[in-house]
This record gives sequence, C-alpha cells and structure tokens, in this order.
Amino acid sequence: MSRITFYTNPQSRGRIARWMLEEAGTDYETRIVTYNGTMKEPAYLAINPMGKVPAIVDDGKVVTECAAICAYLADAFPEAQLAPPPAERAAYYRWLFFAAGPVEAAVVNRQFGFSVPPERERAVGYGNFENVMDTLDQRLSESRFIAGDSFTAADVYVGAQIVWGLQFGTMEKRASFAAYAERVTARPTFIRASKLDDAAAAALA
Repeated sequence: MSRITFYTNPQSRGRIARWMLEEAGTDYETRIVTYNGTMKEPAYLAINPMGKVPAIVDDGKVVTECAAICAYLADAFPEAQLAPPPAERAAYYRWLFFAAGPVEAAVVNRQFGFSVPPERERAVGYGNFENVMDTLDQRLSESRFIAGDSFTAADVYVGAQIVWGLQFGTMEKRASFAAYAERVTARPTFIRASKLDDAAAAALA
C-alpha cells in the first residue's frame, strides 16, 4: 500500500503535484476525481472542502495547494534533495511564494481582463503585470534555476507556471522564460509525469 494518496484531475493544477511526486521518487496511489462529479461529493469534500484538486494524504495528513504540496514533499523526502539546507532557503522560499502570490494573481487577473488602475496598485499584492514579469525575467536571466544553481521544488511550481504561461499565451514570450522552460521540461520526471497525466486525460475523454 502506498504511503501517499494523490487526488487529482489530469486537466488541472494537479499536474504540478504529479510532477512533484515524480521528483520526490515515492510510490503513490492516484485517485482521479471529476469536475461537477466526485470532486463535489462528500467523500472528497471531507478531504478538501473547497472541492478542488490537487490534494495529497500522507499517513492521514492532508495537504492542499500546489506550492504547499511542493514544499511539503521536499521536506518529507529529503533524499530527493529538492530543498536547500534550512540555513540556505531564503531564495527558495522567496521565489516559491512569489510564484504562488504575485505571479499567480497577476497572470489570472490579466487572463480574465481585470486591470488594476495605476492609483490602486498599492492595494494589490503584485502591483501590475509588467512589474511581475520584469522581476521574474531578471531573476531567470541571472540564475539557472529559480533558487540558484540547483533544481529544487520551487522549480516545479515556478516551472509549471512558466511552461503553461508560454503554452497558452498568458505570459510574455521572453528569452529567459523560454530557456528556463526548456531546461525544466527536459527532466525525465517532467516527461514521465506528463505521460501519466496525458494517459489519464485520454481515459476520461
């Protein structure tokens, strides 16, 4: 019996958690839940009252939210070396939560046509879309991976954001983003996770 149960839908942010599970190198049981179906039924709502995916259950402990799942699995499976030593985690935490906060909010708001008036930018956590993109671009222009020279769990989350952003046109096609996306998607773990989710999506079709 696998230690971790993974609740997901292949057409969701669950792909981030799948990639992270593959990076962690652990066995896990996948349970596919459906939109407007099992995702909203009492059994799953008992795990995540939001009725959304992904979620993992590790020995009775529930973790939701992709950034939290990435950070949790990095700590739960230290042998995978997906988090820097505690004293060296400043950049790791900074950029993981920069992606979970400003990047996520700026991209989603822009995608749905929400524009923050310049005089109200101080009232939102990211200011404006251009500033977020410039900040991310500057970081990836000077660093091979988001937290430094080595791939970490933060790259799973940031990498997924950028890969999808470039694929669906919700992020600008900057040279640093394209080069970074090429590096992270070449990882065998990313390729393996994508194949598993693509197969799951085909089974649901």
